[in-house]
Amino acid sequence: MEVTVYIVRCSDGSYYTGLTKQEVEARVWEHNAGVHDGYTRKRRPVVLVFTETYDRITEAIERERQIKAWSRAKKEALIALQYERLPELARNRQNVPYVRKWPPLEG
Repeated sequence: MEVTVYIVRCSDGSYYTGLTKQEVEARVWEHNAGVHDGYTRKRRPVVLVFTETYDRITEAIERERQIKAWSRAKKEALIALQYERLPELARNRQNVPYVRKWPPLEG
């Protein structure tokens, strides 16, 4: 079974991350038609900006949760396929230099 993790950009500029077992275009249509109550209903229209496909639903659920927890900057790097930026954005969420706190460095 294929499962697609997707990101849509809403009319207010926010991002919504979801997953679907159906064709992703059909799911985006549902968002735009207001078929389901939820985050995107008052933020229509939405535009599909990113997809990843998984063979296992457990992997898709894990990835969806991971992306939902990310900052806007990190989501935008993913959407732009700038994978090399993701580690730095993970460490530097508030644009503060990364400082290792534990375990203490020996020296």
